[in-house]
Amino acid sequence: MEEPEVPLEHLHEQTHETAKHSGETWISWVALSTAILAVLAAIASLLSGEHANEAVMSQIEAADQWSYYQSKSIKAAVLDAKTAFTGAPDGEDQSKRVRYEKEQEEIKSEAEQKQAAAKSYFHKHEVFARGVTMFQIAIAIAAISALTRKRSFWVVSLVFGVFGCAFLVLAATAR
Repeated sequence: MEEPEVPLEHLHEQTHETAKHSGETWISWVALSTAILAVLAAIASLLSGEHANEAVMSQIEAADQWSYYQSKSIKAAVLDAKTAFTGAPDGEDQSKRVRYEKEQEEIKSEAEQKQAAAKSYFHKHEVFARGVTMFQIAIAIAAISALTRKRSFWVVSLVFGVFGCAFLVLAATAR
């Protein structure tokens, strides 16, 4: 799953042009900060997509394991039906039944691990995606700052950038 991209390149270029043609030096800092925010947004977006893909793959693998678990359950039920019809349990059938139960336990454990991994990957994806959103908002507000020549907007954009960084770090360090 890929994150939808918001076309911020135009805003970044416009900010850079405004900084070049303006006599105010702080606008150059706005341009630099938007460039840094754009790089961080790209990194967070890449990591978000990677974790979304891993979540999907882990969920597919878990579904495969649950299907395998179900097939073992069906085999055990067939053996139970055979025993019910014949009246006496066959030694070979009993050993197969025990083997199926043991295999089911292993398969169930692996399926649950895959599901837990999928959930973890999806959680990280969501946190990275929140970071991307914060970076995009920060870039847009920085562009507004450069266009209106109001430093207060730039400060607000930096605050959103800090929140984006916090989400980036939070997701990167999450287990």
